[in-house]
Amino acid sequence: MTDPGRHDAEGLLRSLAPQVLGVLVRRFGDFGACEDSLQEALLAASVHWGADGIPDNPRGWLLQTATRRYTDLVRSEQARRRREEQAAREPPPGAVPANDDTLVLLFLCCHPALTPASQVALTLRAVGGLSTAEIARAYLVPEATMAQRISRAKQRLQASGASFAMPARDSSEWPSRLRSVLHVLYLVFNEGYTATAGPRLHRVELSAEAIRLTRELHRTLPGEGEVSALLALMLLTDARRPARTGSDGELVPLAEQDRTRWDRRLIAEGTGLLDRTMGDGRPGEYRLQAAIAALHDRALRAEDTEWSQILALYDLLERLTGNPVVTLNKAVALAMTEGPAASLDLLATLDGEGRLADHHRLRAVRAHLLDMAGDAEAALAGYREAAALTTSLPERRYLLARAARCRAKTRP
Repeated sequence: MTDPGRHDAEGLLRSLAPQVLGVLVRRFGDFGACEDSLQEALLAASVHWGADGIPDNPRGWLLQTATRRYTDLVRSEQARRRREEQAAREPPPGAVPANDDTLVLLFLCCHPALTPASQVALTLRAVGGLSTAEIARAYLVPEATMAQRISRAKQRLQASGASFAMPARDSSEWPSRLRSVLHVLYLVFNEGYTATAGPRLHRVELSAEAIRLTRELHRTLPGEGEVSALLALMLLTDARRPARTGSDGELVPLAEQDRTRWDRRLIAEGTGLLDRTMGDGRPGEYRLQAAIAALHDRALRAEDTEWSQILALYDLLERLTGNPVVTLNKAVALAMTEGPAASLDLLATLDGEGRLADHHRLRAVRAHLLDMAGDAEAALAGYREAAALTTSLPERRYLLARAARCRAKTRP
C-alpha cells in the first residue's frame, strides 16, 4: 500500500530543496560543497521525517541539518578552516531567511559555461530536487555516469567564477541567459512528454517538474512574454497527455485521440496565458509553438483543425529558428493543406541535414506521407526503418503496427 505521508514529505522536500540551497550558497559561496551538504540533509530528512513525521518548521530543520553537514565537511579539510570559522560565526539557523533564491539558482544552473546536457542535469538536481539516481533513470544512463556529469558541472561552475546573483535585466547578457533557462526547461518538458528511450511514452515526473519550475519563473517574471508563452505551450501540450496512450500503454496519434479526455482546465489556462501575450512585440519561438498547440487543442474533432493557420505559423517558426525539426513538422501541415506530394518534396530538402540523418522521425514522417500518397510498399519500408532507429518501445510498437497495416495493403 502506498503511504500518502511519504509522498507529502517527498513533495515538500522537492519544493524546499532549491530554497535551502539558495540560502546555503548565498551564505557560504561554495556551490559544490553546499549542494553536497543539502543532498545529505535531504537523505536524513527522508529517513527521520518518515519515522517521526514532518517537523513544525521543515525549512528550518533542513537548513540547520544542511548547515551542520557543511560545517562537518569544512572541518574535515584543513584547507577550508577559514570557511569553518565563518560557518561557526553564523547566527543559529532557526531564524530562516524569508527570501527565496530559487530563481537565482535556476539561472546559475543554466550558466553559459556549462553544456546543455550539464545544465539539464544540474537543474534537475539542484532546483528540481531529484536525486542523482532519479535523473539517471529518467535519461537511462548509469547512476555513476550522471554523478560524474553533475560533479563536472559543479567544478566547471566553480572554475568559471560564476557569482550567485541574477544577471541584471538591463545587462547585455540577460537575453541569452534567459534563453538558456527557457531552453533547459523546454528540454526537460519534452523528455518527460515523449521519452527518447525506454518502455514508457511519458516520464510524468520530468514534465511535471518542468511545468512547476516554469510556473515559478512566470510568477517572478510575469512581464516576460516568452516565459508566459513557454508555460502556455507546456500546459496546452500536457493537456493532451491523458489521450496519448491506450489501455496497454500504446501510442495513440493526435488524429485518433479521444478529445473528450483532453484536460480542458489546462487548455483554458494555456490559451489564457497565450492570449495575454498577443500584441506584446515580435512573437518568439515559444509563442509561435504555443499558438500551434492552441489551434490543435481548440479543434473538437481532428477534421476541424485549422491546418492553413498552422502551416502559416510553421512558416514563421521555420524562418525564425532555421530548425530542421520545424521543417519536419511543417511537412505534415503542408500535407494536410496541399497533399502529400508537396510535403515529400519538402522532406527531400532534409535528406542532407546532419541533425536528422539518424533520426527515426524523418523516416516516420516520410513513411506517413508515402502511405497518404498510396505507396504502401515504400511506406512499409520507411516504417520499418524508423522502428529500427527509435529507442522508445511505445514508438517502436506504433511504427511496427503501421508497417503491418501497409503490409496488409500490399498483399493481393
